[in-house]
Amino acid sequence: MSPVIDTIETLLVDLPTIRPHQLSMTTMACQTMVIVRLRDSDGIEGLGEGTTIGGLAYGPESPESIKRNIDTYLAPLLIGQPADNLNVLRARLARHARGNSIAKSALETALLDAQGKRLGRSVAELLGGARQTHLPVLWTLASGDTAKDIDEACQRLKQRRHGDFKLKIGANPVEADVRHVAAIKEALGDRAGVRVDLNQAWNEATAVRGIAALQDAGIELIEQPIPAREHAGLIRLANRFRVPMLADEAVQDARDGLDLAVGGFSGAFALKIAKSGGLQGVLELAHLAQTAGIGLYGGTLLEGTIGTAASLHAWATLPELAWGTEMFGPLLLKDDIVAEPLAYRDFGVALPTGPGLGIALDEDKLAHYARR
Repeated sequence: MSPVIDTIETLLVDLPTIRPHQLSMTTMACQTMVIVRLRDSDGIEGLGEGTTIGGLAYGPESPESIKRNIDTYLAPLLIGQPADNLNVLRARLARHARGNSIAKSALETALLDAQGKRLGRSVAELLGGARQTHLPVLWTLASGDTAKDIDEACQRLKQRRHGDFKLKIGANPVEADVRHVAAIKEALGDRAGVRVDLNQAWNEATAVRGIAALQDAGIELIEQPIPAREHAGLIRLANRFRVPMLADEAVQDARDGLDLAVGGFSGAFALKIAKSGGLQGVLELAHLAQTAGIGLYGGTLLEGTIGTAASLHAWATLPELAWGTEMFGPLLLKDDIVAEPLAYRDFGVALPTGPGLGIALDEDKLAHYARR
């Protein structure tokens, strides 16, 4: 008989960041993760993580709503069901619960982790096999202070930790943001690529002015300069400038990807398991992008180690990502809740090995940081 899902437990875990992380819509000094512990009737436990940015400042799901909706609506749909047919379980969640992509991603991660442990296979193997075991990782400079950001970037280069950098801008006037970014790019020169993320902060007219200046400054990629719903505007910007546009909030799943591709979008898609409801959904989007000749970028919602490991298993099944990844979430945190941290070295991170995600919890650390 197939094992069935016995219990699903969710925990809110608050971990402080190493420094304030400034975005266009909020500044973070702590990251809250929803940790999922799914236990099957054969005694196997699967781990998952649902994480977002800045409570409700970024999107419609908060850590508290993710936990409540899993506990109240989603977990009852899974408990008692056979644990080894993920396609049926995903369809069951989609049929009975709309939206809640981060919550669904956390549950799918836990299901895949448990199935991998049961079969003695990694999550990447369950998804078809890893094509790469070391993935490049950039670092986001988000202190808001130009001198501090330059120093931070130089330290990361010297340590061979990161070779490319992204700047979060959009909270300040355009001219101030451009000066900040241009100074950092000038200081780094050809030693590193520099990109920017607006998190939808500009309207299209402002974006035309700002992107022109950023392109002149040597910035190599512009992420989501205008609101997510403005697909036509993003396509116009992509066709107007040499510097590529990176669609992030504008492309949640394969349906959004198809809309942009059919409209003539050129540039890249930011892949995030949380946006697409899990690993299988994000790979559907990735394969669509590949077919349309659109570049790929492995994005993050600043997940901790569990969510980051899940993303890495998905990215590892793809050909080389044209724009690399930003799976640095665990490095932004002062501490961790896992027994063995991810191995960051040589401007990237190693794919975890072992069954499932290849991640085990540190129970003492989990108990210390879990919200009462």
